[in-house]
Amino acid sequence: MNAPAPAILRPSDLPVTERGGGARTVRLVTAELGSQKLLNGITRFGPGAAIPLHSHNCEESVIILEGDAVFEIDGVTHELTTHDTTWIPPDVPHRFRNASPTEPLAIFWTYADIAATRTLSASGETRSIASEHAGSRS
Repeated sequence: MNAPAPAILRPSDLPVTERGGGARTVRLVTAELGSQKLLNGITRFGPGAAIPLHSHNCEESVIILEGDAVFEIDGVTHELTTHDTTWIPPDVPHRFRNASPTEPLAIFWTYADIAATRTLSASGETRSIASEHAGSRS
């Protein structure tokens, strides 16, 4: 079996997945690219947009690329700004919300497993991260 080829990824050239609620994601490093250990990408949030409280089956790290966020983890909220970085252990409920009513928020996320899943806290529904980002694209 041949080793995967290195890649240079340009987010402006990649498909965007509408996540609902004002969030849009560009997948970067994926299993389809040849990654065997990690997934990453960029999610942009419109003013006031948020994702629901959820947890993952693996570690996650998020860097705030642009804007101001409210980060809720295990019931505690924190204000984050550009370049603030989080590390989230597996199975810990968390979410990000755009704190601004007028400016965008962009985050860079990395999961430590190509088989990463998201479990929604409200419903208990679990989906693979890869399947979430395979939906509608623009």
